Amino acid sequence: MKSDLYCLLGNPVEHSKSPWIHTRFAELTHQALHYERRLVPLDGFAAAVGAFRAAGGRGCNITVPFKFEAAPLATGLSERAALAQACNVLRFEGDSVLADNTDGIGLARDITVNAGVDLAGRDILLLGAGGAAAGVLGPLIACGPRRIVVANRTQAKAAQLIGRHASWAEQHGVSLEAPDAGGARGTFDAVLNATASSLAGAPVPVRGSVLKPGALACDFMYGPGADGFLRWAREHGGVPRDGLGMLVEQAAEAFALWRGVRPPSAQVLTELRALM
Repeated sequence: MKSDLYCLLGNPVEHSKSPWIHTRFAELTHQALHYERRLVPLDGFAAAVGAFRAAGGRGCNITVPFKFEAAPLATGLSERAALAQACNVLRFEGDSVLADNTDGIGLARDITVNAGVDLAGRDILLLGAGGAAAGVLGPLIACGPRRIVVANRTQAKAAQLIGRHASWAEQHGVSLEAPDAGGARGTFDAVLNATASSLAGAPVPVRGSVLKPGALACDFMYGPGADGFLRWAREHGGVPRDGLGMLVEQAAEAFALWRGVRPPSAQVLTELRALM
């Protein structure tokens, strides 16, 4: 049986576990597909997508730093991708290109189902306002927290992000804030790191005092790169969680979009943690 071609496009990509995850999904759901990594030049994303489609590619995941570049290439956007104006999944069917964003639903499922943390009525601090943060804000709002504070080095970028989500937040009764240079005020039930600090080996860009005792502290990074953030969380009384569950759950959403079948994400997450 001929295998359909899928890939991850990004820079860097060598650390990614996505090929293993999607290959395992395919084995467990009896789908014929081949999934690979493709390192993309920083100025060559559109060309890389074109080359992949020309090679017969059926769909791709997008990681840093291209999530904002993917949506303009699409002929159609899902509702959540349109809200984020960033996407991490493309599906190719003939001349059509569907863009979606599964980051947020993957994060929400990992926190609420895998970690068993109810976000309803809670206070959340979201660090960063780039493609990762843009992808998760809408689904986080849908979880019904009391407020979400988006803290970013460039306050104007955070303000733009929450402005785009203002109507969605109002529908769900959620307060959105973008603090100025003084930083986030108060304490939080969950601190979510969507910045590139872990990838770059930089310090956590916020004081440990923002964590309530026992607060969830989740880094979107996984593997050794997340160790600094997880250590920071433990040192300040938080409950650390890396981004491996988010990775598997967003991949499961992408796989379902491509193949029409939902893979057993909990099983694959357990297997992957055992391997790592």
